[in-house]
Amino acid sequence: MSVSAYFASLSLLKLAKAVPGGIAQGLIWGLMALGVFITFRLLDAADLTVDGSFTLGGAVTVMLIIGGCPAWLAVLCAVGAGILAGLVTGLLHVKLGIPVILAGILTQFSLYSINLHVMGMAANKALSVDKYNLLLSSRAIPSAIVTSLIIAVALVSIFYWYFGTEQGSAIRCTGANPAMASALGINIGVMKIIALSLSNGIVALSGALMSQYQGFADINMGRGAIVIGLAAVIIGEALGHALLGKRLNFWGTMAFTVIGGVVYYLVVVIVLWLRLNSNDLKLITAIIVALFLALPYLREQKRSSFQKLRAKEGQPHA
Repeated sequence: MSVSAYFASLSLLKLAKAVPGGIAQGLIWGLMALGVFITFRLLDAADLTVDGSFTLGGAVTVMLIIGGCPAWLAVLCAVGAGILAGLVTGLLHVKLGIPVILAGILTQFSLYSINLHVMGMAANKALSVDKYNLLLSSRAIPSAIVTSLIIAVALVSIFYWYFGTEQGSAIRCTGANPAMASALGINIGVMKIIALSLSNGIVALSGALMSQYQGFADINMGRGAIVIGLAAVIIGEALGHALLGKRLNFWGTMAFTVIGGVVYYLVVVIVLWLRLNSNDLKLITAIIVALFLALPYLREQKRSSFQKLRAKEGQPHA
């Protein structure tokens, strides 16, 4: 098939129909990216627990709703389970001296078995919107977008307030300069535990919403979540700085993190619309993340090269 024939075979109507669903899922992944933002940007740590805590949130939510629990209460319990998962990672890191990345891997590894037990040793549990009253569903995409957007705005606003409090500022100080934070009398171990717990609680919330949206919980639904979260954080930061520059404040940074999740998932929608191999999605994601990670470095290299050129031109000739 020629290139012109290939593009002629693509349906713009099909793309337009897929975009709302991509926005809904992108908002849910954007919430997960907020959790990644807390550890990756504020705590300056790479926490790999999220792959397991995302699934944990979905598993707990589905099983509780099937057991007769209201959806909103099931989501709160999922958040609590995620907080406990982050607490375990924090204790392994702070109390046992295990590097945070290895502590996250250990917790994530153990969560695979725990999630199986939560789902009654089944790899997949269905949750029908026809049978249960869910907070959101792919059957009603506009409602799912509104619900996810309300939750996202509420979370960003709460975090904006919280990280301006004494404890929130202590967490940010711990991530920025642990030695200085310790010299100021901040218990950096406790701050790390709080941040990791809070982060995984938000990730579990995202998993709880995703399981309701897609109508099932799967043991592998969180695989690669950390990469998606990092992609959303990095894309959001790049967009925020490009659009607002120095006017970008902390609230805006978190808001653009959620927007980054939407942009990421719209890229996924376009990839699927172009009929590219879906097995290449992880490769494409890795390329996108690498490009956005490299942008600040390349921009700085370009700026420094221009400065050197100006300095050279300003020198008097011999």
